[in-house]
Amino acid sequence: MRQIRFKTLKTVALLGGLLSAATFAGLAMAAGVEDFPDRNIQYIIPFGPGGESDISARLQQKYFQEITGQQLIIQYMAGGGGAVGWSQLNEMDGDGYTIMGTNLPHIILKPMGKDPGFKTADLKNFYYFHYSPDALIVRNDSPFETLDDLIAAAKEAPGSVTVSGSGTQSANDIANRRFESLADVTTTYIPFKGTGAAVTALLGGQVQAEWGYTTTAANHDDKVRVLAVAAEHRHPLFPDTPTFKELGYDMTGGAYRGMAVPKDTPDDVTQKLSGLFQQINQNPEFRKKMQDLGFVLIDVPYVQLNDFMAERRAEYEQVAREMGIID
Repeated sequence: MRQIRFKTLKTVALLGGLLSAATFAGLAMAAGVEDFPDRNIQYIIPFGPGGESDISARLQQKYFQEITGQQLIIQYMAGGGGAVGWSQLNEMDGDGYTIMGTNLPHIILKPMGKDPGFKTADLKNFYYFHYSPDALIVRNDSPFETLDDLIAAAKEAPGSVTVSGSGTQSANDIANRRFESLADVTTTYIPFKGTGAAVTALLGGQVQAEWGYTTTAANHDDKVRVLAVAAEHRHPLFPDTPTFKELGYDMTGGAYRGMAVPKDTPDDVTQKLSGLFQQINQNPEFRKKMQDLGFVLIDVPYVQLNDFMAERRAEYEQVAREMGIID
């Protein structure tokens, strides 16, 4: 009997120790989330510098540091219209200290075609914070004074009008294809590694026009002219620029931007990140800066992203069929 009792007490002690360890680990994890982040966070932009993703990240830096005391360290991983970065995200540490910019429609359209190295469902998006309407932009010295001027040139010599944009199967690519279909023209679309490179090509005279955004035009308003904006209403920064709808082309659209973490990042950490960037997005000073640059702010936190992504997918599937990406 004594031997049995000794073994029983030993087992109880062992179980008690394990439970205590588990409780301690749970408390440590909770404390860790409460204190998160306690060091700088690496913020990877899967495009080159100078584009909308980079501009918004640079604006977020100040407010992130004010809230957390830590810095956002911005790095670039350009290539494949974002695919190079997104295909490597889940190989990175899922501890919350690495985040990456994600873009729509890019992350939905690209996997619908050939394998880009990632699947939409594998990207753990945690917050979407703004939208920028498509805009067809030319240099100030361009012979295209109006959208009709560009259309006339494209019809006179199909393929002669060169247009830059950010990657293939991107918002810019979609905008160009939709425009060609609606206006019954053929242009030559040249994809670049991000909006920054695309606008540099325009300003440098490598192309005659660019599919950019209202943000692009706002950032270079002394050098470019906007022919039309793909929005329901005229943008307040460009009150004299018509929408495509006003000109007879049923065309609205643009790019959504957000952030993701490696898929093995714990949900509580992911939720904490979502809340931090949501707090930044609600800062009046930050909102004013973003709006002055041409961004349209949205607020889609982690808990709402499944529904948000499902809605976007339904929209883009129709576009993908029109583009011949899927049957």
